Amino acid sequence: MALYEHVFLARQDVSSQQVEALVDQYKGVIEANGGKVGRIEHWGLKSLTYRINKNRKAHYALMDIDAPSDAVKEMERQMRFNEDILRFMTVSVDAHEEGPSAMLQKRDRDDRPRGDRDDRPRGDRGDRGPRRPREDRE
Repeated sequence: MALYEHVFLARQDVSSQQVEALVDQYKGVIEANGGKVGRIEHWGLKSLTYRINKNRKAHYALMDIDAPSDAVKEMERQMRFNEDILRFMTVSVDAHEEGPSAMLQKRDRDDRPRGDRDDRPRGDRGDRGPRRPREDRE
């Protein structure tokens, strides 16, 4: 059986419980067709880059799938008929990631470089001319 990562976007109007019900519904489709669903992640309600069917936000969900291609095709076919699903994407992968996905990993703010500009070296300005004091600028 092949390994897949499947992400879908549900309308902003549906509740988190309804999104979980959708995940369970499609998990049942995969399992009925001889597959298994591994990790399931709910990424929550996030803003969309552009509007999709008058929605500015969507609930994101990720499923790791180990199933034959016919099971995935059947799940995608059923998603096309569901008006609560805005978009979906299935990608074939060589191996599933261990641990949380990149969307769920929280970055520690202390690990990021600081935005202090005073400790950076000031290089040559090239052809931009000499620096002027700020009060001379208009």
